Amino acid sequence: MTRHGYRKAADLPDTLPVFPLGGALVFPRWSLPLNIFEPRYLNMVDDAMAGHRLIGMIQPAGGNKQAPHLARVGCAGRITSYSETEDGRYLINLSGICRFSVVEELDVTTPYRQVRADWSRFAADLSEPEPTCLPDRAHLAEALKKYVAVNEMEVDWDAVETAPLETLVNALAAGCPFSPMEKQALLEAPDLCGRCDALIALLDMDTSGDDSSTLQ
Repeated sequence: MTRHGYRKAADLPDTLPVFPLGGALVFPRWSLPLNIFEPRYLNMVDDAMAGHRLIGMIQPAGGNKQAPHLARVGCAGRITSYSETEDGRYLINLSGICRFSVVEELDVTTPYRQVRADWSRFAADLSEPEPTCLPDRAHLAEALKKYVAVNEMEVDWDAVETAPLETLVNALAAGCPFSPMEKQALLEAPDLCGRCDALIALLDMDTSGDDSSTLQ
């Protein structure tokens, strides 16, 4: 199945507004709620709603806090719910569509940043994973049990056992308190199984006492 009518990479726009926000990840077929209040991003949402409704979520990669460098890969989400508060904020929900590589940042007059996006590397994001290509739930659950025990976290184990595997992997990848570089590694994993393998490695790394903070 395809998402929101996007069947192939060519259906997606060449130019994309981007929202650099550390630690906030959206994956294909994963939702991200956002509370928008900065004027430049209110403007971005207005323009997206008037157009293709896509926003690229991307990790800052150092540099100036107001205009950080951008990671090389982000993920586009489509605005699928929208409301405005009495104090002028926008509450939106992004539904993840497809990851993209940043070809270049564009010189624009808008207050928000825009990039030229290359979708070709991640075109498979537009289709759901084949049932034969899903990760091992038991291996992930075992790593998670050790991780939550060490970090004294609470987990809904019924959800771990019953949630769709893609939902489970993406929820943990987005929700666990990993570093920005670690989250970027999860985003850039080639597919769902690769993301799950990287997730298990990070969970195991934390419980093994390894001080490393990135994946090679």
